[in-house]
Amino acid sequence: MSPKNKAILEMLICATMWSTGGIFIKLIPWNAMTIAGWRSLIAAGVVLLYLRLGHVSVCFSRQAAINGLFQCLTFVSFVVANKLTTAANAIVLQFTAPVFLMVYSTVLLHQKFRKGDALAVLCTLGGISLFFFDQLSPGYLLGNCIAIAAGAFMAGMYLSIGQADAPTRMGGMLLGHLFTAAVGIPFTVFTATKLSAVPVACILALGIIQLGVPYILLILSSDNCPPLACSLLGAVEPLLNPVWVFLFDGEAPGIFALLGGVIVVAAVTVWCV
Repeated sequence: MSPKNKAILEMLICATMWSTGGIFIKLIPWNAMTIAGWRSLIAAGVVLLYLRLGHVSVCFSRQAAINGLFQCLTFVSFVVANKLTTAANAIVLQFTAPVFLMVYSTVLLHQKFRKGDALAVLCTLGGISLFFFDQLSPGYLLGNCIAIAAGAFMAGMYLSIGQADAPTRMGGMLLGHLFTAAVGIPFTVFTATKLSAVPVACILALGIIQLGVPYILLILSSDNCPPLACSLLGAVEPLLNPVWVFLFDGEAPGIFALLGGVIVVAAVTVWCV
């Protein structure tokens, strides 16, 4: 298999594993920050095991710290959004990351802004607006806004990964998990955190299957898969995430959110292609 095809396969597997996040988060009756903290601590253990067994080089630099910060913000905002709005809303609104990535690239890297780019932004914003016609309770409104913020943070994560070498990417990923664990785990003491078989099994699945292994695949694929391509292949996540939640939890998005989701995913995918 060529390096390019291998990177594509790694990213597709990564996005598929990411898509399990919504259902596992919904099944854990803990505070969002508690979930984010323990999920990342377990993921950090997975990363450390990989680094040790694979004798992988790691660099902890300023660039790694910046990448780790963006990852931390992405992890926390995604879990919080899943608790405040539907899983479909949370993941589709986070999928606006490529649009934010385009804006960052234009402003920071001085890449040319084309008419097609502007059209993609307008279509995406139009799709996003439909989400706010559904379930306009304060919780859902706040959850939708946090999900959009998660897309902005994820774009920063993709951009910082694309600007770094492999050891720095690995260092940034480990720091991202550790930053999140440091911020989230203290909430265990101050909020109700009931221990039973289901939440413990789900938090282990989140840390290993949904976060630990996929982010290793993301870093590995980044050598031969540019940031925009990674975000495009990540479209598998918003397509599968609501499916798992609907099948195992019965949660379904409203008609406006469903229509908005179709517009967002279609607009971003066509633009990326």
